[in-house]
Amino acid sequence: MSKIRLTRRFTFEAAHALQHYNGPCRNIHGHSYKLEVTVIGIPLVDEEHPKNGMVIDFGDLKKIVHELIVAPFDHALLLRADSAAELLTALRQLNHKLLLTPYQPTCENMLIDFKTRLSGRLPGHVQLHSLKLWETENAFAEWYAADN
Repeated sequence: MSKIRLTRRFTFEAAHALQHYNGPCRNIHGHSYKLEVTVIGIPLVDEEHPKNGMVIDFGDLKKIVHELIVAPFDHALLLRADSAAELLTALRQLNHKLLLTPYQPTCENMLIDFKTRLSGRLPGHVQLHSLKLWETENAFAEWYAADN
């Protein structure tokens, strides 16, 4: 049987600030993120099954990624959980969508988080192959299962 890779692209808007960073990214700023999720598997062979010939239905993959990544991250401010308490209190009082992370919210760390979120939710016959996250039009990070 031949393995096939499927990729779906997602977009979301988010802001972040890099705590203790010595450049301009220490300030709150936003990005229009693009995320590519690539899975690999063997297409289903079952003439009676509605998903015959598919590794995974693109709609099913979309639902999983939207629930685990897009919905919580879109239009959120990402900050490390140990950011200044006064700032966090003020943002909560203003009802801002705030997502506190146990990690510095860099593109690299976000990919590791996304990999963890997705790995346990894909159907058993489908494996996560790679993730690519664009922070800007010219800069992205990648995660490949084969590298880990």
